Order: sequence, then C-alpha cells, then structure tokens
Amino acid sequence: MKITINGTVQEVTVNDNTLLVDLIRDHLHLTGTHVGCDTSQCGCCTVQMNGTSIKSCTILALQAADSEITTIEGLAQQGLHPVQEAFSQEHGLQCGFCTPGMIMSTVQLLKDFPNPTDDQIIAGLAGNLCRCTGYVNIIAAVKSAAKKMQG
Repeated sequence: MKITINGTVQEVTVNDNTLLVDLIRDHLHLTGTHVGCDTSQCGCCTVQMNGTSIKSCTILALQAADSEITTIEGLAQQGLHPVQEAFSQEHGLQCGFCTPGMIMSTVQLLKDFPNPTDDQIIAGLAGNLCRCTGYVNIIAAVKSAAKKMQG
C-alpha cells in the first residue's frame, strides 16, 4: 500500500489486521504517536488523516491507503507548531504520555474553532484523557495557541 506520512510517500506491506497506529510506530518508527488504551478512549494515538483528527488505534492501516497522515513529528518539521509551543510554555504536560494526542486534537479544535470558548475546548478535548495535569494548564495552552495562531 502507499500512504503519505508527514509529507513523505511511503510504500509498505502490512497484514490485513495491522492497525494504523502499529504501522506508524512499529513499521515506520514514528514513536511520538502513543498507544494508551487500545479501545479508542484515551486519545493518545490521535493523528491527522487527510486533515482531520482520528484515533489511529481504531483504523486499519489498509483503510488509510492513499491518505495523508500527519503525526506529532510532522507538526514540527519547520520548527515547533504554535500548539506545541503553547503546551510547553503553559505547562500543559507533565509525564508527556497524552501530550501528542492532546496536541493533535488541539490542532483540529483550532481549525474548527479558531477562538474557542472554554466549553468548546472541553468538548474538543473530551476524547483525550490526561492522568497527570488536571487539565487547567491544557486549557490555558489551547487558549494561548489560539492567540498565537491568530497573530
């Protein structure tokens, strides 16, 4: 199958039951995308597929054939993305395990709502679980990123 990952066309052979997250991590060695729950509950595996956030543990790799996938590594190809900067500056991370998924979901959230309200932020990140931060700094990071991206 052919798939574009972070702007690079890849030709890979996978089993029919290979999940997209396993292709990303195990075959392509892009380990920024995490596996947290294997049930689509935690959001650690969130990536962008054709510009839309998806949980890569729920998609077979073959379903993503001919798609464009952006992982957390792909956001920082020309310096840190404003969302990545904001998470760092606002201390929106602690252990870092959920951070890639939170950042990828935030990128989607800010596409949909460039100036989100607190309720929109909470709803937009509802599919991502953090066991460390208490979410206060994550919400602050989303607001900061929104400001950065608006100029």
